[in-house]
Amino acid sequence: MLALTRKIGERIIVGDNIIFTVVDIKGDSVRLAIEAPKEIKIYRGEIYEAIIAENKQSASPVHLNNMDILKDIRTLK
Repeated sequence: MLALTRKIGERIIVGDNIIFTVVDIKGDSVRLAIEAPKEIKIYRGEIYEAIIAENKQSASPVHLNNMDILKDIRTLK
């Protein structure tokens, strides 16, 4: 991990085409602007973790004993 100290207006460049700019600092919050190609997905950490958890849950096997609740459903004609 790389830890850097930056002031307002200073930038961090990742690779050739991703730029982080410090826009504002208030108390213990830092506001960043991110410039990146559209094909690069950018998520807040908590959103990304929620997506990962949701994907893991949807990929888990279905237990057939839970399918018993569907046996009483009738099709409408």
